[in-house]
Amino acid sequence: MSDFENQSQFENLSANDKELQEFLMIEKQKAQVNAQIHEFNEVCWEKCVGKPTIKLDHATETCLSNCVDRFIDTSLLITQRFAQMLQKRSDSGNM
Repeated sequence: MSDFENQSQFENLSANDKELQEFLMIEKQKAQVNAQIHEFNEVCWEKCVGKPTIKLDHATETCLSNCVDRFIDTSLLITQRFAQMLQKRSDSGNM
């Protein structure tokens, strides 16, 4: 569904319905983010850890460290993007 269609649906809803719709949209976005993070973790694990051993070798440790760094970078980027989206929504609601 396009943003335009979502917006026109919001205009026809009561205040409580709008709050519920907004809540559901945010929860759906959270679920999508969690699914992406889970997939990202699987890719990193498959890439870095060939066979689990008693001790991590230096290459595996470095690879996992880089994956954690990318995970943090990605999480920050996603968080910033959500903040921008929420700010745009609140700015457009105040006009």
